[in-house]
Formats: sequence, structure tokens, C-alpha cells
Amino acid sequence: MRKLEFTSLQVRDLEVSKEFYTNKLGFELSDATNPAACIFKYNQGEASFAIRKPMGNLDNKELGVGVSLWFAIDGNMEDLQTGLLEKGVVLLGPIQNTPFGKTIIAKDPDGYNITFLQANQ
Repeated sequence: MRKLEFTSLQVRDLEVSKEFYTNKLGFELSDATNPAACIFKYNQGEASFAIRKPMGNLDNKELGVGVSLWFAIDGNMEDLQTGLLEKGVVLLGPIQNTPFGKTIIAKDPDGYNITFLQANQ
């Protein structure tokens, strides 16, 4: 295996998660349609993924545990942090300096960790 082509996250409430990813995190819906899913693009379509209605019974299941999606950003991490906080996004701590660059982690409504990376130059 050499490349992850696409990721899909199962969510409890498609509309709640759609609102979170579009209005709070700034992802754009793609033109692709699927009645059971919302497909997103980010950073002019360089990254794409989907959220979807469950493919099975998710009652009493913890979603998101151990899952973190990483998205590279071109902008300033501090500006992103300010914008996310203004929109009421739950952040898992402050901006961190890592060997890869600066990161900040947002928690989505189902507990998935969405990590944003401002890579080292």
C-alpha cells in the first residue's frame, strides 16, 4: 500500500456533522452526491473525505476513539485557532509544536480528532 485514497467516517447525525464540518471547520461540500453521505473537499480539493450514515447499529458504541485525521493548512495556525474558538469548536489543548510542525486538534460531534498541521518550512 502506498497511498490512502479516501476516508469515510460513520456519524450518528448526518446533519449535525455536516453543519460542523462546513460551518465550523470550513470544509466545502463536493459536487458528488450520495443520499447516505456528505462528501467534502478541503484546500481546493487536495483532500477529500466523507461522513456517512451508519452502515450498522452504532447504539452504545464509542465513535472516534483512536481516530485522528490530519489536514495540512497553508495559513497561520494562530488565526485558525482564533477562528475555531470563535465558532465554538472544542479544541483538545493549545497549539502544539511537533517534529512535523504546529498542530491543533479539534473534536467533532462524534469524538473524531481532526488535526490541522502547519508544516515546518
